[in-house]
Amino acid sequence: MLPPLKSLPVFEAVARLNSFSLAAAELNVSQSAVSHQIRILENHLGETLFNRQGRNLELTTEGKRYLDAISNSLLQIAQATNQIKGEQETHIRLAVYSSFAVYWLIPRLPELKRLYPNLELSIEMSHGSPDLSDRTADLFITTEKEKRGFIFESLYQEELFPVCSQHYLEAIKNRLNVTSDKELTDKLNETPSPLAQFSLITSYSIYDRHTEDWKRWFSNLKQPLPNTIQFHRFSHLMLAYEAAKHSLGIALVNDYMMNEKNDEQALIKLPCSGFETGDNFYLAYKESRKNEDIIRYLRKWLLEEAKTLA
Repeated sequence: MLPPLKSLPVFEAVARLNSFSLAAAELNVSQSAVSHQIRILENHLGETLFNRQGRNLELTTEGKRYLDAISNSLLQIAQATNQIKGEQETHIRLAVYSSFAVYWLIPRLPELKRLYPNLELSIEMSHGSPDLSDRTADLFITTEKEKRGFIFESLYQEELFPVCSQHYLEAIKNRLNVTSDKELTDKLNETPSPLAQFSLITSYSIYDRHTEDWKRWFSNLKQPLPNTIQFHRFSHLMLAYEAAKHSLGIALVNDYMMNEKNDEQALIKLPCSGFETGDNFYLAYKESRKNEDIIRYLRKWLLEEAKTLA
């Protein structure tokens, strides 16, 4: 038996906006009308869809499950209606990690706009793995690789390597008493690593604890992490990157943060080894939406651009 169809877009709006009042404003109805439609739907399903505690509102487990089940159907109905009316969808949402968005994606957006001038891209930045759901975005860049009903295509295998500013590089050369690039390369690849002599910048966001990034870097060289290192600690890779730009020390950053489309790189990659973190980045989207033109356009462009990271 079909549910009360008038209630479904109301439920989707409340769940997406996490607010009865905001849903009412979007739908141009009263808040009491929104509450009434939610009650009708809950009575029909025999389940509570929202937990209400004062001003706080959140989906119940049953509400989340129901939203996942119906959101794509509502989207397909809207798209089919637009096609019949001759209206082409031009707006698409991409959920992406904040550092990937800032250092890799945004510098490339002018080229995307040139290729697809009518495409309207909304970027949803995420600090953790984004919730793979239509209510979050249409496409996702994520390190997750499994969810039923989704296609995952590999974009990038993460590698961290040491970087510093030009000013700090000169300080490294002076302390190591080297002048040429070859001398620097030879010196930095000695065992034990001379990087332990310098201030190192560590971030929390990849391994959920400070210094673990450098511990793994030294482990990749089959060396223990020296206990004499002076560390500067930051919560996020983006902060570590900025700290290195301002000559605070040497940071470990990944490939996509070194934006090769920028002619004047603020940071310099040191001539010594990096290491793979074990994280793979994927482009994810619902299998049921793979033939939508707007999905295909953005997917094709992202995969082509990601070849620069290989």
